[in-house]
Amino acid sequence: MDCVVTGGNVKVLAKAIHSLSRIGDELYVEPQEDGLALRSVNSSRSAYACFLFAPLFFSRYTIPIGLAFRCKMAIKSVQAVFRSIATLEKTVEKCHIELDEQKNRLTFTLHCKHGLMKTHNLSFQDSESLQAVFDKDSYSNVFRSHPRLLVDTVVHFPPSLEEVTVSVSDDRMWVKNHVEDETDRSKAMLTELCLASDEFDNFSVQVQNSVTFCLKELRGLLVFAESTGLPISMYFDEPGSPVVLSVTDSVLEGNFVLATLSDDSNLRKNNTKRACTPPPPPDDFMNDDMDSYLIAMDTSTATANHRTRLPSEEEEEEEEEAVDSSGPPNKKFCSLFFGSVLPPSSQMNTQPLTGQEVLASDSEDDVQ
Repeated sequence: MDCVVTGGNVKVLAKAIHSLSRIGDELYVEPQEDGLALRSVNSSRSAYACFLFAPLFFSRYTIPIGLAFRCKMAIKSVQAVFRSIATLEKTVEKCHIELDEQKNRLTFTLHCKHGLMKTHNLSFQDSESLQAVFDKDSYSNVFRSHPRLLVDTVVHFPPSLEEVTVSVSDDRMWVKNHVEDETDRSKAMLTELCLASDEFDNFSVQVQNSVTFCLKELRGLLVFAESTGLPISMYFDEPGSPVVLSVTDSVLEGNFVLATLSDDSNLRKNNTKRACTPPPPPDDFMNDDMDSYLIAMDTSTATANHRTRLPSEEEEEEEEEAVDSSGPPNKKFCSLFFGSVLPPSSQMNTQPLTGQEVLASDSEDDVQ
């Protein structure tokens, strides 16, 4: 693999890596014929993000024919290469990314002004293909707007806020902070913003409903979209199915796929709390008493149909037994959007896969 990024595209690449750092701790790198794919997923498999940079994004893009190379590395080590984006824009003329097979290193070389060169040799681990399985064309509700509209909306919520609820009607969208139950609602500060349909470039609603998802990942994509000026699109259906946030350009595509909270888990949670006599624990999120499931990482090609359940009941039981008290909290975001392997011929345009429950962890504190 031999790639060269020049000019302002170095900043775009750096912004994409910083956005992926809002998702997970590892960066998955996969050079493909249709471009370089950079992906990340969080530990609970409830949030996934991918950027695909087309060959035209690079001034040089070559990959060995027939070589299926995939690797993963600590995303913080890659962030260190692009530590100061403001400095990159002023001093870096091009970035050379090269695979050193003899040393098993992925080399990032920054060519700066005045002949200065900075070389970073990063170690990596071999990995299988990581891919979310979703179909944006199948979603009932589709919205597209300039990123500034959503940036000005989420700025009203505190950085510590974990989830937001988005509700839509035929000509309105409401964004509000998510409150666990009616007991907490009387004590919490409620913030709700209303956006009219004419504020969007595209506002298409077929089903009027509400979805709840984590705010941290949305903020990560907004930072990228605002810096590049690309419009951001949102796709969602009913509660429990994933929400997809997307930016698209002629030379790049970015997709963030986030699990949403299901109505069933909300109802079960509230009914259980009413039946319990002991007072609620200080941190409801960490002590939910709902059933939860982990997705089994399937190493075969994802070809199941939309209603097929991937793991067997026995596999689910084994997974549940493997979860100890130090694992992710038992708050349940229902939606299967995640698969581990796809056919190599198409990594971005995928077929819809089965709906399944995903264990979602508490959002980490936002990176300022």
